[in-house]
Amino acid sequence: MIIPEAPLTGAPSPHAARFPQVRPRRLRRTAAMRRLVAETRVHPADLVLPMFVREGLADPRPLEAMPGVVQHTMDSLRAAAADAVALGVGGLMIFGVPESRDAIGSGATDPDGILNTAMATLAADLGDATVLMADLCLDEFTDHGHCGVLAADGSVDNDATLQRYAAMGVMLAEAGADMVGTSGMMDGQVGAVRAALDAAGRPDTGIIAYAAKYASACYGPFRDAVESTLTGDRRTYQLDPSGRRSGAREVAQDIAEGADMVIVKPAGWYLDVLSDTAASSPVPVAAYQVSGEYSMIKAAAEKGWIDRDVAVAESLTAIRRAGADVILTYWAAEFAARFAAASGRP
Repeated sequence: MIIPEAPLTGAPSPHAARFPQVRPRRLRRTAAMRRLVAETRVHPADLVLPMFVREGLADPRPLEAMPGVVQHTMDSLRAAAADAVALGVGGLMIFGVPESRDAIGSGATDPDGILNTAMATLAADLGDATVLMADLCLDEFTDHGHCGVLAADGSVDNDATLQRYAAMGVMLAEAGADMVGTSGMMDGQVGAVRAALDAAGRPDTGIIAYAAKYASACYGPFRDAVESTLTGDRRTYQLDPSGRRSGAREVAQDIAEGADMVIVKPAGWYLDVLSDTAASSPVPVAAYQVSGEYSMIKAAAEKGWIDRDVAVAESLTAIRRAGADVILTYWAAEFAARFAAASGRP
């Protein structure tokens, strides 16, 4: 039952006599009280930090569209990864940016390629101290910027792309990835990668499936980060923003094919899809707070229009409240540092 507050005139509420003991605001009176009864909490262990490593850099390169985020060298990646893990961040998602690209994204399956080298290096550095994830997609490696192999008419060839994904998944597993993130939105991608991993003797390598990935305007800064060569768009394979049931269908398909975890992407603009997924999924549900969501908060805070720390915490809490077990966010390390400071950790 909803109990209206007293009229603004200051007159007693008509319900005061009937419900003299009802005063919900008692539980909001102090910060300690609010903390005690909080319904939703965000912990650094719930967070995954996306990181970019670029081939051929002498020094980390700041990203203009994502202030505070950089393209790493291998050395700076190792240092930043170790720092994030020490702060208690739950996992790392690594994206590789190669110097050269071709039509089939051959750098994705080159054992000496930037992403595979980064996986091997971080696996050696960190061992089981974190969950090491690798993006499994071809868009960073193709000269046309699409997530798959192109057919003669310029469309993405779904089945030819699955063969490349399968090979890429095995290579990443052999390099040391704990999980591979199937982000290309090809039909059957989870099943193809799962079969390839099992056949290669890698049954313990997990798949974190980008199951409900929408064709969003919020990916712009990310495409700068990976130096995307895309012309046109990816609307023939990423989900239409109008679709809610289509998101549920894609999630169900990926789970049926063997996904160990599913992702809703973007997070903040698709909380309805996230809530639906969390209510039905038998596997953990992740949400990706994407580059545009990060940059909007950053830009508004730099203008002085919002309080950055409060906005970050509120945005992550909203994603958790909607049902995410795991959140991929560029704020992960910063949030973890503030969490440690508030907790009195050294």
